[in-house]
Amino acid sequence: MSIRPDQRPSDGSSPSAAPADAQALAERVARAMFDSDGASRGLGMTIVSVGPGHAEMTMTVREDMLNGHAICHGGFIFVLADSTFAFACNSYNRTTVAQGCTIDYVAPAHRGDVLHARGTERSRTGRTGVYDIEVRNQHGKTVALFRGKSYRIDGHVVDEPPVR
Repeated sequence: MSIRPDQRPSDGSSPSAAPADAQALAERVARAMFDSDGASRGLGMTIVSVGPGHAEMTMTVREDMLNGHAICHGGFIFVLADSTFAFACNSYNRTTVAQGCTIDYVAPAHRGDVLHARGTERSRTGRTGVYDIEVRNQHGKTVALFRGKSYRIDGHVVDEPPVR
């Protein structure tokens, strides 16, 4: 997991959030998931930030991600949004999977574009949750809108108590 240098406090510690232990747990969960996530790493994604119920990731559109129209294949944009969804909904250290999701593509992405996905929890009740992910390019233009519905299954990502 990478946290941008401009997000680190001057003492080099991780960014803090209230409560600090929930933030630290979300970061440990993200690190463990990212280390095991060959798909996200293989596509060059990086985690910009993560916290309880939210995540932000980036991915640069490469030549091998272009379709026959010379724009980014929607599947790659979907994977970025889906990975962001996964990091947001697992941030409480309660193993959570996708129950369903939709995506609307609203603008093309081009080779060299740096896509930024921001995921936000909208609802989390019982075993289910709803998360919205907006994917924008480096100019701030919205490329896609994704909604993921999550379902919590048994287990934890890391061996420590989950955040309720």
